[in-house]
Amino acid sequence: MSAEFDTYVENAIKWAKEKASLKEYMFKCLAFVEDAYGISNNVEIFGGSCARESADEYEACKNSGIPPAGAFVFYDTYGTIHGEYKNYGHVGLHIGNGEIIHAWDKIRIDNYLDVQKLPTAPGWTSLKLIGWEPVERIFLGYRKK
Repeated sequence: MSAEFDTYVENAIKWAKEKASLKEYMFKCLAFVEDAYGISNNVEIFGGSCARESADEYEACKNSGIPPAGAFVFYDTYGTIHGEYKNYGHVGLHIGNGEIIHAWDKIRIDNYLDVQKLPTAPGWTSLKLIGWEPVERIFLGYRKK
C-alpha cells in the first residue's frame, strides 16, 4: 500500500473511532464507512446505493481471510427499509486485529466474524460474511473535493 493510502486509512479509522457509540448512522452503514474516508480525507468515493450493491460492484466475494486495515468488510442481510424488503447487506471498516467499526444500533467495534452473531432488528436475517475489499480498490475513480 502506498503512503497516500496509509494516510487515508489512518485518518478514516481515527474519524470512525471518534464516532463510537453515536446512533446517527443506524441503517446507514455504507454512509458511515464512506464518510470515514470522505470526511477525514476530503475525498469522494463512489460505490453502490447500499452495502450489498457495493459488495457486488467491488467483487468482495473474491477476498477471504483476515482483511487488511482500512478494508471494507461486507455481509449479506435481508430486511425492510421504507417498505422495501431486499438484501441491503451490511459493511464495516476493518481497523486491524480482526476488528471492524460499523454502524449497528450505534457505532460499535466488533470482531469481523462475530458480527454474524449479532442480534438483528425485527424482520431482518442474520448476517453472513461475503468478503472484503482493500482500500486501493475502493478508491478507484475517487476524486479530491
